[in-house]
This record gives sequence, structure tokens and C-alpha cells, in this order.
Amino acid sequence: MENNIPDFISWIPMHIATAGRIALILILTSLALHATRQFIPRLRDVIVSRQQTLEDGQRVRTLSRVARYILTVVTSLVSALLILGELGISVAPILGAAGVIGIAVGFGAQSLVKDYFTGFFILLENQIRLGDVVDVGGKSGLVEEITLRYLRLRDYSGNVHYIPNGTVSVVTNMSLGHAFAVIDVGVAYGEQIDRVIEVMRKVGAELRTVSHFAANILEELEIAGVEQWADSAVMIRCRFKVLPLQQWAVRREYLQRLKAAFDREGIEIPFPHVKLVTQAP
Repeated sequence: MENNIPDFISWIPMHIATAGRIALILILTSLALHATRQFIPRLRDVIVSRQQTLEDGQRVRTLSRVARYILTVVTSLVSALLILGELGISVAPILGAAGVIGIAVGFGAQSLVKDYFTGFFILLENQIRLGDVVDVGGKSGLVEEITLRYLRLRDYSGNVHYIPNGTVSVVTNMSLGHAFAVIDVGVAYGEQIDRVIEVMRKVGAELRTVSHFAANILEELEIAGVEQWADSAVMIRCRFKVLPLQQWAVRREYLQRLKAAFDREGIEIPFPHVKLVTQAP
């Protein structure tokens, strides 16, 4: 018993020192993670304020979230390896085993690996950014979060969709650069098309003078002409070139104003009907 006392006395400082180093690693890790959460958003805001276009600012926001995610993962892994070293556990065999396990997991989790690779190229090629309205994987909505593994969309009804990046084969981005508010207007067959087009142009010009819409509409109304002979109407197609995400608001406002203009001008907006022709016996 007396022989064990010196060993016990020498054991205490050694383990206290080890515990102190582990505590220091945890404290530094916590500070690093806190600095990451504080520094990256501030750096992002500074960089965004210097961008000339909204698209560039959205791309910076997207990349900043991914950079924060990667830094958090790397910091946590380094901290775990340092703690294992302080506990006397050899890190080299663990890294070697991790490599072998990684290969096995790679074969067994190919979809997960595909998610990360696809997510990397989506970000690299600037296909999707935060705040975009996109159609991917059969779902449409506003991009609320994008990581290397998945996309998070919220549709118009408020439903949230999580889409693994590996399932994304086609991306339809409705808010990149500019958009078009495409409008099909139906009028009765008895109306004069030239007169209808004149009224449509007049309403389009008036809409561009409204302060709320003037900055969102980039060009004059473009009328393509007669698009279709429908069952009960002649369809005339037109469109506005607008800022991203403004196509729906501009379309709704134009249709509302055009309905009022058609009522004033006596232009008939048809509804489905059937014409019966009878013959005398």
C-alpha cells in the first residue's frame, strides 16, 4: 500500500494536466465555432454590400452558408482527433481504419456520395442560390437552404420540401437574370384583333407608369400576336420582360387592369358556350 502511494501521487498531476489540455481544446473549439457563426455572416454582409447585382449577392449568401457548414465540420473533426490524442489513443490506426471504412461506406452509400458531388457542382456552376424560385425534382418553391447534401424548398402553400442533390437531374431556375410575364388573352371571335391589340398596348404602357411596377418592368409590352384559335376565343399572347420573381405580380396586375379596360371598351371576354344550328323540316 505504501509503495502505491507515490505512484498515485504522481498519477494525479499527470491526469490533471491531461484533463486541463482537453478542457482547453474544448474551450478553443467552442470559441472557434462561435467565431465562425459571428464572423462569416458579417463578412458575407460586407461582401454582399459591394456586389453590383442582386444575383451576385445571392450567390455570396449561398456560398457563405456552405463555407460555414464546412468550417464547422472540419473544426469538430480536428477537435475530436486532438482529444483522442490526449487520451492516449493512437490516431494513425483510426485514420487508416477510417479510410478502409470510408471505401466500404462509399460502395454502400453511393447515393449519399452522389448527393455531395452533385451539390458541389450545383454551387460551383451557380445553378441555384438562396432566395431563388426553382423547379427541381418535381417540386417548385423558394430556396430556403442549400447544402452539399440537399435543397430545402418552400412552396406557395407553405409546404417544405427536402430534395437530395443526387436526385436533381434538371434545374429550372425562374429567378436568374430576368424573367418574362407571359400572358394569354382570350377575346371573342367577333372582335377586331387590331383594336384589341391597341387596347392591350395602352394598358401595358399605363402599367409602366405605376410607381410600384415601373422599376420591375424592364421593357415595353411585347405582343406576339394570335397564338391560338380556341373553342370559344381567339387567344392573343403577350409578355413583359421583368426583374426576377416579379413575373407573377406583373401578370396579375396587368390582367386586372386589362379586364377593366375591356369592360370600358365593350370588348367581349368569351366564356365556353355551344352554338346550336337548327334546320326547318
